[in-house]
Amino acid sequence: MRIMGIDFGDSRIGIAVSDPLGWTAQGLDTIVRKGPVEKAAEEIRQLAEQYEVGKIVIGLPRNMNGTIGPSAGKAIEFGELLARVTGLEVVKWDERLTTVAANRVMHEVGMKTSKKKKSVDKIAAVFILQGYLDSMRK
Repeated sequence: MRIMGIDFGDSRIGIAVSDPLGWTAQGLDTIVRKGPVEKAAEEIRQLAEQYEVGKIVIGLPRNMNGTIGPSAGKAIEFGELLARVTGLEVVKWDERLTTVAANRVMHEVGMKTSKKKKSVDKIAAVFILQGYLDSMRK
């Protein structure tokens, strides 16, 4: 069963998907949010169907002290919408510092600034999903 990882943001949504055995996460796409959030949920539903996804993991951007802030609240609401639209289980996963890690990786490989904006959310989704996959093996 493949698992999908989601990095939900106000303007972009990064998407990653696991291999069929659930060992590794690969970046899949970045959806630029235009219009209602339901449109983005439908795009994700189509991708989940195409890749035969059985579960979705959505990043929960907690504050550094572990509390839930406005961004996490939006991610929770979007996760609930995804569960309704896809009919799949949606797991919330602590994503603190995944965007920082994604930016660090892009800087280390010398990625141009113009390409970073297009890739950071997809790479953050990979970090979210890979963290979840790794925890399932322990």
